[in-house]
Amino acid sequence: MQWGLAIVGLTLLFVAAVSRRLSSTPITPAMVVVAIGVFVGPLVLDDLVVSPTSSTVRSLAEATLAVVLFSDASRLNLRVMRHEASIAVRLLGVGLPLTIVLGALLARGVFSSLSFGEAVILAVIVAPTDAGLGTSIVTDARLPQRIRQSLNVEGGLNDGICVPVLLIALAIEAGMESHALRVLGEQIGYGLLGGVVAGALASFVMVIATKDNLVDDSWRQIVPVAGAAVAYGAASALGGSGFIAAFVAGGLFGLMSRDEGARSMRFIEETGALLDGVTFLVFGAVLLGPALEHLSWQIGLYAVLSLTIVRMVPVAISLWGTHARPVTIAFLGWFGPRGLASIVFAVVVEDAHVAHAGTLVDAAYVIVGLSVLVHGLSASPLVNRYARWYRAAVNEGPLAMESEPSHEHRARRVAAFPSN
Repeated sequence: MQWGLAIVGLTLLFVAAVSRRLSSTPITPAMVVVAIGVFVGPLVLDDLVVSPTSSTVRSLAEATLAVVLFSDASRLNLRVMRHEASIAVRLLGVGLPLTIVLGALLARGVFSSLSFGEAVILAVIVAPTDAGLGTSIVTDARLPQRIRQSLNVEGGLNDGICVPVLLIALAIEAGMESHALRVLGEQIGYGLLGGVVAGALASFVMVIATKDNLVDDSWRQIVPVAGAAVAYGAASALGGSGFIAAFVAGGLFGLMSRDEGARSMRFIEETGALLDGVTFLVFGAVLLGPALEHLSWQIGLYAVLSLTIVRMVPVAISLWGTHARPVTIAFLGWFGPRGLASIVFAVVVEDAHVAHAGTLVDAAYVIVGLSVLVHGLSASPLVNRYARWYRAAVNEGPLAMESEPSHEHRARRVAAFPSN
């Protein structure tokens, strides 16, 4: 990895230099970074060589997800969500479990070598959507507010929800059925403990110390990053899930610190964006490139099914009774890009003792790569088309579901890979 650091820097400089031009084309920064990664990886130039199971790759991926989970959770208005049975609740409470079930059933049918437990693991890996890849969609004011906010909340919560499900599935598949409850208790219990302590501590520093004028303005931006680090590090040291801790800490920080916390999120969001960029570059070079060498018709078929039927059918079922128009159901069903969480989950599985881990991670990496491509290319034209439909429909009269107002949840201010 002699040229690794230079390649990372040059890639980020290049994307930064053309970022404004990319915003007016169907090409997204994510597509560019992943393509560069594949090009400099072992599949082509072989200039960026790191073992997929190395501590470097896992540490980078896990640190990125921890920062993003804290940031995502802090943006959600938890007070509103307690009293609002929103579309996001349907997507998470009905759509997400159905996505995992349907994904597991189809995985078992497509990959005859997989056990049912392994099929469930694969389904969980690729179930969460990536809010960062859809930032431009959830911030486009031409779209119905309720639709934008539903996608925003779903993308911010589903990866955190999937963490304990993945841990349980891995424990059962590893032959630890009798210890599954213990594993669940430790991972969730210590994760919650680390998250509550870190979130409360960060909130205390932000709110109480700020009132007493003890925190310099330049250090306020450091508080959320430090909170995420404390949450992840403490929970991991205790034997719990650092991801659950980071997610809980972020939600508590946003709830307790309110406006003061919101004004301090810029640095952690930019840090997450930077780590996101490096992670996707490493993904293209170290993970996706080798996975493409093992591409089979089964992996290709499951990738297509995962991005279409496995996502869209559960979404349609979850929206039953909302009086949503078919075009809205299709829009919500299609825009479920897979990204960072799936990459991290796959890296974790690659280190686990699973018989067919190679097949699972190869399929997951191909799905993420295909998602970056197709969701990136389709974002701008489909958003424009849906916005035109919505404008015309509203002119004819209020829509039953789409026209209902929704409480705002702050979307990412900085996106490493916004969809155009």
